[in-house]
Amino acid sequence: MSEPLVIIGNGMAAARLVDELSKVALGRYAIAVIGDEPRLAYNRVLLSSVLAGETGSHEIELKPATWWRERGVTLKYNCMATEIDVGRHEVKIANEESVGFSKLVLAVGSSALRLNVPGADLAGVHTFRDTRDVDLLLTLAAQKKRVVVVGGGLLGLEAAYGLAKAGATVMLLHLMDRLMERQLDAPAAALLKSLVERKGIEILLEASTARIHGERRVSGVELTDGRQIAADAVIFAAGIRPNTALAREAGIPINRGIVVDDHLQAGGADVFAIGECAEHRGTCYGLVEPAYEQARVLARHLAGADAVYTGSVVATNLKVSGVGVFSAGDFLGADGSESLVLRDVGHGTYKKLVIAEGRLTGAVLIGNTSDALWYLDLIRTRRPIASIRADMIFGRALAEAA
Repeated sequence: MSEPLVIIGNGMAAARLVDELSKVALGRYAIAVIGDEPRLAYNRVLLSSVLAGETGSHEIELKPATWWRERGVTLKYNCMATEIDVGRHEVKIANEESVGFSKLVLAVGSSALRLNVPGADLAGVHTFRDTRDVDLLLTLAAQKKRVVVVGGGLLGLEAAYGLAKAGATVMLLHLMDRLMERQLDAPAAALLKSLVERKGIEILLEASTARIHGERRVSGVELTDGRQIAADAVIFAAGIRPNTALAREAGIPINRGIVVDDHLQAGGADVFAIGECAEHRGTCYGLVEPAYEQARVLARHLAGADAVYTGSVVATNLKVSGVGVFSAGDFLGADGSESLVLRDVGHGTYKKLVIAEGRLTGAVLIGNTSDALWYLDLIRTRRPIASIRADMIFGRALAEAA
C-alpha cells in the first residue's frame, strides 16, 4: 500500500520533487499536490518573457496534465491549504475538506514585498510575481501607460523589460547605488545599466520611494529627496518574503523562512520544506537551482537513502532584460583573492574571474555567457586551475586546448 505524501505548493520546487521521486521511489508514495494558483505548475523564471511577448503563456507550463496523471499524482490546483494539523497528520483545504498524510512537504514559495509607504494600497499599485500579475501588466502596457517599477534586482529588471517591450513607458527606481547588487560588482552593474537603458528604460539609482500620490488611483511617485515622477501605475518588485504563515500556525519552527535541517526536515519527523519558503543553515535562497538541489536530496531521503543537503553555491545564469548575465560564488573577491578581468564595453561584454588558493571561487559575466556553466563547474568542484589559469579568461575552448 502506497504511503500518502502531500505537497503543499504547486510551483517549480513541487514539480521537481515529483519528478525526482518518480525516479527513486516510484509507487512508494500516493502523492497529492495542493496549489492555490489556477493552473498547472509553470516556469516562473519565464514570466518576463510572457510579458515581453517572446513566449506564450501556455508554453511555460513545466509538465502537461498527462505527465502528472502517469505518475499517479492527485492534483488539486486553484485550491488553498488553510490549516495543518501535525498531530493528526491532516491538511485542511478551503472547502472544509481534509487530506491525510504520512509525509508532508511544504513548497509554498514566497510573496512579493509591498513597500510600507503612504499610497501603497491605491488602485494601480501592483506586484510582479505570478501569471495573474502578468495579465494585469499586459493590460497596462497595451494602454501605453507610464509605469514606475520599484526595485533594480532581478525581478524589477525583468518587469521593466517586459513592460517596455510590450509598449509601456518605464522608469525603474532602485534604492542602491548599482543594479543587482547581490549578483554583480560595480563595473558589471554599470555595463548592465547602460545596456538596459539602450532598450528605452530610464533608470534612477539611489532613489528611495517616500510616498505614492493619487486620490483613488496612482498619479505619481515622490522620492525622499522631493523629486516627483508622474505615473499611471507602480509595480513593486523590491524583494520577496517566504510564505511562513501556514507553518507558523501549525507550530512548525520558522525564522525568516521555515527552518529545515540537512534532511530538509521542518520540526516533526514527517514534515519537510523545500524551495523559497525554506531556511537552511540561516539562508533562504529564493532561487531555482537551490530548490532543485533540495528536491533531489529530499526525494532520495524519502526513498530511504542517506542523503543530506549541505547548502548551495549560489549562481545566477539568465537573460536579464534581454542581456546575458551570470554570477556565481565570491564574485566580489574576498581578502586574499585576486581577480582576472576582461572588459569590452563596445561589444557590451564584461568578464571577471576571482581566484583564491589556486582555485576559481567566483565569476561575473555580462553579455557573452556561453562559458557560464563551465565556470560554475570549476567553482563547485574546486578543481585546481594552475594549468589553465593563463587562458581561462578567454573561455573553455582556448583553456582546454592549451
